[in-house]
Amino acid sequence: MRVNSLFSKRSKCYFGVSEVEYLGHFISKVSTDPAKVLAVEQWPLPKTLKQLRGFLGLAGYYRRFVKGYGGIAKPLTNMLKKDNFIWSNAAKLAFQQLKKMLTETTVLALPDF
Repeated sequence: MRVNSLFSKRSKCYFGVSEVEYLGHFISKVSTDPAKVLAVEQWPLPKTLKQLRGFLGLAGYYRRFVKGYGGIAKPLTNMLKKDNFIWSNAAKLAFQQLKKMLTETTVLALPDF
């Protein structure tokens, strides 16, 4: 590192550990942060458009790991349209299903072709 004029901060270096937390994931096997899973589990039904956008933003971060995300989230994204924020049974079901799928994903991985 000295040869290439690189420096590291001791508090940010880990040696000899089996997993490291980074950007909401624990790196060893890529898995979700238990604190974020708990936050999703306890997320209340959004009462405003801003709260719905917040939930969809969080869920969208993990969308590549949820099979059929677009189809599941469609009733929720339809609610984002102008004057369309009305909770239907399909939207409530989509909200609960997304929460379930996001909290039950224990290992996140992309296929290795």
